[in-house]
Amino acid sequence: MGAEIRPDYAHLEVLVEGAVVHATLNRPGALNALNAALVAELRDFFGALYVHPEIRAVVLGGSGRAFCAGADLKERPLSDAPRSVADVLAQQRSIRDVMLAMRRCPQPIVALVQGAASGGGFALALAADVRLATPDARMNAAFIRIGLSGCDVGVSYYLPRMVGSSVAAELMLTGRFLTAPRALALGLVSHVAPLEELKTEAEALVADMLRASPLGLRLTKDALGLSLDAGGMEAVIAMEDRNQVLCAVTEDFREAKAAFIEKRAPVYRDC
Repeated sequence: MGAEIRPDYAHLEVLVEGAVVHATLNRPGALNALNAALVAELRDFFGALYVHPEIRAVVLGGSGRAFCAGADLKERPLSDAPRSVADVLAQQRSIRDVMLAMRRCPQPIVALVQGAASGGGFALALAADVRLATPDARMNAAFIRIGLSGCDVGVSYYLPRMVGSSVAAELMLTGRFLTAPRALALGLVSHVAPLEELKTEAEALVADMLRASPLGLRLTKDALGLSLDAGGMEAVIAMEDRNQVLCAVTEDFREAKAAFIEKRAPVYRDC
């Protein structure tokens, strides 16, 4: 089967329920800030999903009152002695590889964003496919507030594509917080509600996703991601054509049609 979906991480709680895996950042005392261990666990977790087609959807959340407060600055204080370019680049890549793994994994990711989602936590939320937020959610590109560039770990890729260049520039040049109501108005999140209601909504979303055929779901996430970088409409349509042809010759396509006509739940074989 390949890499294992591990249930025994120190700072990432993983619960597999059938075809769905719930992953919860579990450092509530530190607002789920990203220390080296949690970064390594996230990278391992999302990287392993690529070879686990039996897992069809991911729900990502944080324990306690925050989604993720960003990098754990207490783990490496700002007063540390200067490090080499090679050391800093290795640390940078260790974090950005989490977002790349989220983009590459074939499973759609639903993020439950409560409280703070700052810096790297904002990047985690943006790298998810669907974002649901609590009324107190506050997101920001915090990097620029600690002497770094506001462009980091995928934020400058996702944010302007999601909210437009002006709003993205405002948020990234200032580090200002984006509130849940404004995020909903901008289309950055799909739903705003108390956390328990969000969990129910996430379950409903995932249930709807699982009604799709396994191949259809994977190829839809794949095409949605690639369409962000496509050179034009013809390139996107060519990709759509490929996806439809691949799906249309499967047994699952025939099962889905029959189930739709017979008004019953489909039983997929992923073939």
